[in-house]
Amino acid sequence: MCIFIGIDISAKTFDVVTRNQGKPNKPSSFEQSFEGHEKCIQQLKKLKPKLIVMEATGIYHLDLAIAIYDAGLPVSVINPASFKQFAALMLTQSKTDGIDAGLLAEFAERMKPRLWIAPTKNCIYLKDLGRQIQRLTRDSAKAKNRLHAFKSKRTTTPLLIEDIEDSIAHYTLRIGKLTNAALDLIQDDPNLNTHFSNMQKAKGIGQASAISILAEFVVLSNDMKAKQVSRHAGLDVKLHQSGSSVNGASRISKAGNAYLRSALFMPAMSAVRHDENVKAFKEALVRRGKKKIQENFAVMRKYLTGLWAVYQTGIAFDSTKLFSDVHKKA
Repeated sequence: MCIFIGIDISAKTFDVVTRNQGKPNKPSSFEQSFEGHEKCIQQLKKLKPKLIVMEATGIYHLDLAIAIYDAGLPVSVINPASFKQFAALMLTQSKTDGIDAGLLAEFAERMKPRLWIAPTKNCIYLKDLGRQIQRLTRDSAKAKNRLHAFKSKRTTTPLLIEDIEDSIAHYTLRIGKLTNAALDLIQDDPNLNTHFSNMQKAKGIGQASAISILAEFVVLSNDMKAKQVSRHAGLDVKLHQSGSSVNGASRISKAGNAYLRSALFMPAMSAVRHDENVKAFKEALVRRGKKKIQENFAVMRKYLTGLWAVYQTGIAFDSTKLFSDVHKKA
């Protein structure tokens, strides 16, 4: 028997559908808890599935995926964008957790995605630190903008200004605490420390950016190709063409990892100003008539390619190699 399993994840429960000989069984529901995970795994072990597939849905899939992986079962964690496209191709009109689980089982059987390898506990810890630092930094920026707006008004009471200043100071304290924890984790691991140092050889990549990018890289499979990483970050290009009458502007999918995409934006824009090779690359795009947003995302995608190569090879970032093809298509 070739049994394929689809698991649809939600915050409090997850649904499991078994597909055997091309036919799905009724979905089974389990609690999103340690006990629920164990109960599900015991049933999965009896079935001896060829492949189990689930989506990478925020934070909710990870504990279950790790538990399944540690149990020695074959599991694949797929990009939600890939599953969305598959569901559209299958002309699925209804959407419930059970239906999605059945479709995921069919995805497993038809597409046979690569097996997932669980990251280490330290890698997961670094990813969580990096994402929380990004969230706090974003909230701090909003508070600073609010403070500027309040100070621009004559009617703002001093108490409100003091309150926002206290909030900003608290954000700064929390960001510093988490950054120090991330740096300790990186410095205690020779490989991570090397990657961290090599990434900062790139113009625009400072300590904060390197932490954020490295925190996302460490939970990816090291054998992923550059195009796969671009797709993971939502920086892959979507074409809008049909026959001779429809020829819309290409744009990025934005269907991937928003944390990685966000971590790349400011470094890439800074590199355009401070790295002659990056500047030449963008100027070549301008000559080809690309729109500003297309130019920016092309630079981000190119920078991501270079940083991923740094992570894979352990060699320092070198823009002269990365942007040697400035006259070719981005």
